[in-house]
Amino acid sequence: MIELTHAPGILPSGRRVYAVGDVHGCADRLTELHHVIAEDLARRPVDAPLLIHIGDYVDRGPDSAGVVRRLAAGPPLPGVPTVNLIGNHEDTMLRALDGERASATDWLFTGGREALASWDVDPDSPREGWLAALPPSDVAFVRGLSLWHREGGYLFVHAGIRAGVPLERQERQDLLTIRQPFLTHESPFGFIVVHGHTPTSNPVVKPNRIGIDTGAVFGGRLTCVVLEGDTLGFLRA
Repeated sequence: MIELTHAPGILPSGRRVYAVGDVHGCADRLTELHHVIAEDLARRPVDAPLLIHIGDYVDRGPDSAGVVRRLAAGPPLPGVPTVNLIGNHEDTMLRALDGERASATDWLFTGGREALASWDVDPDSPREGWLAALPPSDVAFVRGLSLWHREGGYLFVHAGIRAGVPLERQERQDLLTIRQPFLTHESPFGFIVVHGHTPTSNPVVKPNRIGIDTGAVFGGRLTCVVLEGDTLGFLRA
């Protein structure tokens, strides 16, 4: 049974958000967490649930292809709309597939070798052939990922934001990769930022942000924050 506590933000009545942290190729964990979310919904039905994945589906873990395939197939929970955000690892992957040599090198170094292997692509094969070797539907899914999502008093984004900059003027690179000074900023951002990107052993709840990357690929657990009204709780797999 989920334990609910006071949240730093508020969602409209009847809305519940399930936001899942960085997956990094841990397809079995993701499947398990989706089952846990479905069980919570069955125990506690709500009018308007929403599932959000915060990005970094690929790299490092054993089954990037399985993660992408599961999400590309459509909403994993019947009847629950789903928003899939882009992470810095998907961004690097796309740049590599589109022929940027530096990004291809970066991708191999930061987990792309494992990702390519999960698609049965030899990471030492000519880089010019990677794009053609991947399923077009998987690549189309990655290209179609959203950069951020707003719900009530919350902003969902992969890494964070730069304080004092309007959302529409935020740099894409900051939204995907920022750590400092975002993580140590103590003043309000104008909304509560729900983010991943920076792994911690447990979820982090601050007055201005909620961090949900709990290092599933590094031996931790995959975390989902559950937001409803002025409450929050966590589900793990």
